[in-house]
Amino acid sequence: MKKIYFDYAATTPTDPEVLGAMEPYFFEKSGNASSLHAYGQEAKKAIEDSREVLAEFIGAKPEEIVFTSGGTESDNYALLGSAYALEKKGNHIITSAIEHHAIIEPLRFLEKKGFKVTYLKVDGDGLVSLQELRDAITDKTILVSIMQANNEIGTLEPIAELGKIVREKGIYFHTDAVQTIGHIPVNVGELNVDLMSLSAHKFYGPKGVGALYIRKGSRLETFMRGGDQERGRRGSTYNTTGIVGLGKAIQLCQKNMNNEIKFQSALRDKLIKEIPARIPEVRLNGHPSKRLPNNVNFSIKYIEGESILLNLDLFGIACSTGSACTSSSLEPSHVLLAIGLDHETAHGSLRITLGRFNRESDIDYFLEKLPLVVQKLRAMSPLYEKD
Repeated sequence: MKKIYFDYAATTPTDPEVLGAMEPYFFEKSGNASSLHAYGQEAKKAIEDSREVLAEFIGAKPEEIVFTSGGTESDNYALLGSAYALEKKGNHIITSAIEHHAIIEPLRFLEKKGFKVTYLKVDGDGLVSLQELRDAITDKTILVSIMQANNEIGTLEPIAELGKIVREKGIYFHTDAVQTIGHIPVNVGELNVDLMSLSAHKFYGPKGVGALYIRKGSRLETFMRGGDQERGRRGSTYNTTGIVGLGKAIQLCQKNMNNEIKFQSALRDKLIKEIPARIPEVRLNGHPSKRLPNNVNFSIKYIEGESILLNLDLFGIACSTGSACTSSSLEPSHVLLAIGLDHETAHGSLRITLGRFNRESDIDYFLEKLPLVVQKLRAMSPLYEKD
């Protein structure tokens, strides 16, 4: 049976070249990077090489990069570290209503500790309003966190413009760039951000490693204690193999990104055009043009997204209904509700996210099978009015 992977937003396959770069650090180069002997210093150099590669890629200085275990830790570090470092200055944080749970859950924790959080509404395409951000800022605001691209609907937020407003007020600005790094150009200076999270497994690197960009001069309370690694900002034995993999993955993204943007955008636009042409009563979620090159999200009326996924899986097609981190929840997506969908329509969402190893023949196969699945499920649905 043909097998097609359309869930790159959940995780990407590790590129074989990345695996090749990592392999020596499992065996003959397996020293602890904190050790002073030759094995340790060899590992330390590999880590610093990856730090330089990543820093150059996002327009940062190497000393502004802190390696972490992934996007969730980076988000937690940015939010909790800023909040505790700045709590004498204020206790107000601003975010959006469509953030990933790696942002929402730490903020809920901070609310229990006495911090105040404003959740900015978004429009029907998922965009944050510049004016609503201006209106939400108070003299107690210490941090604003807005994701660069939404992981479910693919909408790209006006981060540079939002960052300019925040910077003029002297407030820290964080962006969750987990979905954008390696997929579109990202420069921390142009975006006006002080903090930025990323995760290697979203750009063909290994799982379990990520990074947080911390602009020089930004004060964060230490998040993980136990050693002086990462200039004392994150104690823990270095994940040398993972960091090497992250660095190699970034190099490959730098080499391939322009061509991948062009190719994946063409495939994305084909899906956006053809799905409504073949299936009645569907809705594109997210901005029609200000969106990631690899993201398509539709709501298909009268049927549930989980049923669509299971039936597509029988044809060897892997998609999702939204974030993999909440796939076990029976509640509709908070993102889809925030853009104005009712519960019934939100339950019928389908997210297709493309990547490096997809081909146009995959799209054609999907466009052949999806209408069959929808027709079958609607025939069984009591909500669908049959002719």
